[in-house]
Order: sequence, then structure tokens, then C-alpha cells
Amino acid sequence: MKTYSFKVVVEPDEDAQGNPAWFAYCPALESTGGATSGRTKEEALRRINEVVRMIVQEFIEEGKPLPEGPHDSVEVVEVSQQEPRIAVTV
Repeated sequence: MKTYSFKVVVEPDEDAQGNPAWFAYCPALESTGGATSGRTKEEALRRINEVVRMIVQEFIEEGKPLPEGPHDSVEVVEVSQQEPRIAVTV
């Protein structure tokens, strides 16, 4: 079993009307749709979390391997059944 930790980037942006917004993307998954936005930084983070989870679920359902790089964008940790872990994002 492996735990994947995907880097995300959140940057100030503007919506189509020029209002303040935030753009969030996952560099390792951007080519597969790993990007979104929100009116607040928190909303953008919540949405990119949902997007990454959906993409990972799709990869799993289709039997595709999850990206394990680039090294600065994806961290993969082997998890043993004898030493379970819990990942918390704050």
C-alpha cells in the first residue's frame, strides 16, 4: 500500500469580471485536469482537494498508474499494514 502526497499551488487570480479570485492546480495532475479556482483561497483549496481525489479515483478505476513524480510534486510513501498511518492536511 502506498500513500501519495500531491503538491498543490494556489495563486491570486481574477474571475472573468475582474473580481479577486484564487487559482489552484496540482502540477503532477494538471495535464489531466488538475486545476480549479475559487472566490477565496480556502474555497480554491477545497476544490483542488476534490479535483485531485476525483482524478486519483479515476486512475484507480481505469487501472492506470498514479504519477510518482516529479520528485518535488509527488511524495510516495510505502505504508505497511503493521504500521498504519493517518494523513491529515491542515
